[in-house]
Amino acid sequence: MDDKYLDFDRKRMNIFSELVKRYWNGNLNSVVDLNNLANDIKDKYGFNDADMPFIRNHIRIALGQDPKGDEEFADELNLLENLTVINQPVVSKLEGPCEQCSNEKCICHETGKYETQMYKRLNETISCGYSEMTCDFGALADKIEFMPVIDLLKDKKTPVYVTVAPAIVGQFGEDVNMGKLRSAFKMLGFEDMIEVALFADILTIKEAFEFNHLVKSEEDFFLTSCCCPIWFNMIKKSYPDIYSHLSPSVSPMIASGRVLKELYQGAKVVFIAPCVAKKGEIKETGLEGAIDYVLNFRELKEIFDALDVNLHELQEDDKDQASLGGRLYARTGGVSFSVKTVVNRLEPARVIKLKPQKINGVKECKNILSNLKHRKKDEANFIEGMGGCVGGCVGGPRTNVDVDTATKRVNEFGEDSFILTPFDNQNVIKILEQFNIQSMEEIMYNDDFKEILSRE
Repeated sequence: MDDKYLDFDRKRMNIFSELVKRYWNGNLNSVVDLNNLANDIKDKYGFNDADMPFIRNHIRIALGQDPKGDEEFADELNLLENLTVINQPVVSKLEGPCEQCSNEKCICHETGKYETQMYKRLNETISCGYSEMTCDFGALADKIEFMPVIDLLKDKKTPVYVTVAPAIVGQFGEDVNMGKLRSAFKMLGFEDMIEVALFADILTIKEAFEFNHLVKSEEDFFLTSCCCPIWFNMIKKSYPDIYSHLSPSVSPMIASGRVLKELYQGAKVVFIAPCVAKKGEIKETGLEGAIDYVLNFRELKEIFDALDVNLHELQEDDKDQASLGGRLYARTGGVSFSVKTVVNRLEPARVIKLKPQKINGVKECKNILSNLKHRKKDEANFIEGMGGCVGGCVGGPRTNVDVDTATKRVNEFGEDSFILTPFDNQNVIKILEQFNIQSMEEIMYNDDFKEILSRE
């Protein structure tokens, strides 16, 4: 086994970090500069000349571009200048390192190490079953979407907003709160940082109304689709017989981009995620254009480190944007808790109470979906699935802290909110007013806003 390939995910983050540092500081302007970077990586990790195509292709992936086999660098920087969208596939398969691998649990072994269709199938299923796409040898890698954002941040002509998943709390140190993160993003040139939990609050209200409308008897049940693209696509593609029980809501991420682009014409929106699946979600038919780029927590850490942003020393720029319930979307059970608070508010004397079942991870989700056709009257009528990750989004494969620590920090942050339920969130009301919506009930009946919050 060749040690140069071991722990390559960490090494590819170093490649990305070097790209960010050099491009941000104006030291990446030509093919010569790209070749210098490739040679520096080769020398640092003990690669040889035969490995140069592998290194060049990881640089391309870190630029948000496709690998090009054995080709030398040519027009990569010109492509970067015009890269307004990171295209499919999300995940690329690189030749070379598989011959070093003896891991029988590697995803490559499911279809054969050298089968060229493997990576194509992986990209097709990344939003309906695979959230943890990883390879210790660097044979599989998801494109990184930050490099085009650098040009936007430096240009200043286009307002760029960053929206952050609720699971981001505590991912950069216990003392790094949301106020310090907001300051850090503004230092980089973002207009503002917005909690996606705010849009979770809006969708909570929508799904509470939907539950009240759809669940009228003991036989009825409701599947929430909000957060996880893996859960949604699992139902859509593999369980069509219960698809009609699924809420048509978009995810809070998609809602955040659509709303912000309505309010701020010409704005770009970058989302910060705990997983790879969100990179696939923004490219799904009918959802394109809401979010321009997705970064994950690990990539963001590299960006802060590369640009010498010391989060611990920053002043806090705090805003209370979301409710307890919206912030708890980050972990298993959070959606159920939030929706139940609003259902109880809408109909305190409701005969058919909301009885939630919270499931996480692909195996659990498949089991419950297979069993729903045999559902008994006294069983749960509100099914919350976190399809890809055990523990919910806090257990995502691109997080920086373990799931138990992340869950604890999310719970504490949620409890710190001065907003008890989504129904009490004045920020929600302010957004609705800008769409000429005068009451919470109109979320369901205002055609323009309903379209923003719904899938086709």
